[in-house]
Amino acid sequence: MIGPTPAQITEELRHFQARLTEGARTLRGLGPIETGVLPRDPVYQEDKLVLYRYRPRVAEPHPVPLLIVYALVNRPYMMDLQEDRSLIRGLLDAGLDVYLIDWGYPDAGDRHLSLADYILRYIGHCVHHLREHHQRDSINLAGVCQGGALSLCFTALHPEKIRNLVTMVTPVDFHTPDNVLTHLIRYVDVDLLVDTLGNLPGQLLNFTFLSLSPFRLAGQKYVDLVDILDDAQTVKNFLRMEKWIFDSPDQAGEAFRQFAKDFFQQNKLVKGDVVIDGQRVDLHNVTMPVLNVYANQDHLVPPAASRALAGCCGSRDYSELSFEGGHIGIYVSGRAQRKIPPAIAAWLLAR
Repeated sequence: MIGPTPAQITEELRHFQARLTEGARTLRGLGPIETGVLPRDPVYQEDKLVLYRYRPRVAEPHPVPLLIVYALVNRPYMMDLQEDRSLIRGLLDAGLDVYLIDWGYPDAGDRHLSLADYILRYIGHCVHHLREHHQRDSINLAGVCQGGALSLCFTALHPEKIRNLVTMVTPVDFHTPDNVLTHLIRYVDVDLLVDTLGNLPGQLLNFTFLSLSPFRLAGQKYVDLVDILDDAQTVKNFLRMEKWIFDSPDQAGEAFRQFAKDFFQQNKLVKGDVVIDGQRVDLHNVTMPVLNVYANQDHLVPPAASRALAGCCGSRDYSELSFEGGHIGIYVSGRAQRKIPPAIAAWLLAR
């Protein structure tokens, strides 16, 4: 096979240089990269936690509020990344009254926070605030990824306070054969790690996530970036995602220790052996309606890890919603915007 001629190589390099030059001008003119675009108001604060209420987009939102519990390992503005990629906007447009927990950024003073603090105290106090404010015995709860596992724990311990439960890309069985993240964590000396570092650096966890798909996440996307550098809006969208990826909070040491050992290493959630502040988490106590949303191409939470919830929760009204995409695409892709928020809202409004 005859390769490219020297003249062709020279011409390609010339075009590449021209794209880089044009891209430099584009980057200089972008300005701030904003995320979290919808107006919202803080309604409750505790330590570094802030509970936000998103301003309704209909005259009379549904009387039962929806509380979104995001994962601890990333920032929750992924749910409202930009104007045309906002799962929260879709829920608001459907008439829901949406609240979201922002966990903030743990520091050295938070290293002793446990899962009991996050589940019983923080989530519990937010649920109490909404029940009091809306004068409701129970509210709707939506847990995302690790936040879904935390929400399952809270719901199993206080089922009377949750009317409907939505889990999104939530791991339940952490030992499915295709769970690459578990294979990485299973042999880590978690006690030594936490005792040495205190809090787990967000950059360390971020490197771990990127290493699961290194060619695509740490190489190819930057090569492809050159081809869009002449489009300011497309570059802004790219940088919003980059900002979210690398905006990784540190993890409170004790909470990380328990989650890594009990959930990833020992798979206690699906076995019913997780203990929070002396109370055993039995998913059979999750008897309210459950909607389990998962992504078929999820490399972090394989579908089987999420669908395991069907066999261990106690709900007689259990539904699943599958999405043809990945762990991040389920929040921000155009197809997800058209499918996921309307489906969740319709499910909740019917109940």
